[in-house]
Amino acid sequence: MIDDKVLLEDLSVLSNSEIPMKELRNKVFLITGSTGMIGSQLVKTLLYFNEYKGVNITIYAHARAEEKAKKVYGSLLNSDNLNMVYGDILKPITISGKVDYIIHGASITSSMNFVTNPVDTIRIAIDGSVNVFELARSKEVESVVYLSSLEVYGVLDDKHGEIREDEYGYIQHLNIRSSYSESKRMVECLCSSYVSQYNLPIKIARLSQTFGPGVDYDDDRVFAQFARSAIEGKDIVLHTKGDTYRSYCYTRDAIKAIFYILIKGKNAEAYNVSNTNTAISIKDMAEMVSEKFSESKTKVIYRIEEIEKHGYNPRVKAVLNTEKIEKLGWYPEVGLEEMFARLISSMLEDRN
Repeated sequence: MIDDKVLLEDLSVLSNSEIPMKELRNKVFLITGSTGMIGSQLVKTLLYFNEYKGVNITIYAHARAEEKAKKVYGSLLNSDNLNMVYGDILKPITISGKVDYIIHGASITSSMNFVTNPVDTIRIAIDGSVNVFELARSKEVESVVYLSSLEVYGVLDDKHGEIREDEYGYIQHLNIRSSYSESKRMVECLCSSYVSQYNLPIKIARLSQTFGPGVDYDDDRVFAQFARSAIEGKDIVLHTKGDTYRSYCYTRDAIKAIFYILIKGKNAEAYNVSNTNTAISIKDMAEMVSEKFSESKTKVIYRIEEIEKHGYNPRVKAVLNTEKIEKLGWYPEVGLEEMFARLISSMLEDRN
């Protein structure tokens, strides 16, 4: 049973969307990173499809920690169609029987961990992906989607417009914060290499920063910090000038995009997943949350600190162009203010 009312509304919308359901009927999915925000919502979406659309999808959800899985899924773990696969992504994955589709989302996602555990960040990205792709080879899957990141674009000139999939800036590869962005780039190269050498059907979803229901109350990413400050009536503290400017995506829109890429995308191709209408600076986002969601109790204050020491991303302008995925038939629906309204409602439920 799913208790989050906001998430339930999103799952209902997804189940009645244009996702080609007939392609998924009676199929077997493997989802890695299944206790993360995106991975868990992919699993819950498929379970919801089963219950309300009768598609009989079997799900293998790979996770490292059983305790976290119990927290994330609760009574859903009793579902006949959900099979938890516990293990370290750095070790080969064993699944008996067929697997039709794989969505690979296992990754370190905390910016602080990029700095404190850069070797782990790189190994989980690269070695973990090799294990997933080798399983995909052995199962002769129909399609794989690798969940990549806007960080592969690095830093581009401020005058640069919307970023298309074939445009790249620079990454300071000797900076340990680059353990994440460089390893994401390498795994994308690994994707195209597996397509070329083994004809493995892999597609890449390049996600902008994505949020919505399901975010842990104590999440340390900037959007969660801002939402938590509004909920608690505390000041929003910025440790940079807040001039990084980028676009975002609502979780429900991202989930739908991943299914579009899985079913309709071309092998060895990357697709931006974002909502260009959400483009905003960190500073302006903080001000917006303060004004719209805190009843004037929350102010924005600055305590400028060393970027590298705290794992903050270098100052960037990153608005992702989505024309390529729109040609598959996908369009985002939820704007930034509604994203925060739904995030805050969900976090309040989680807190209570």
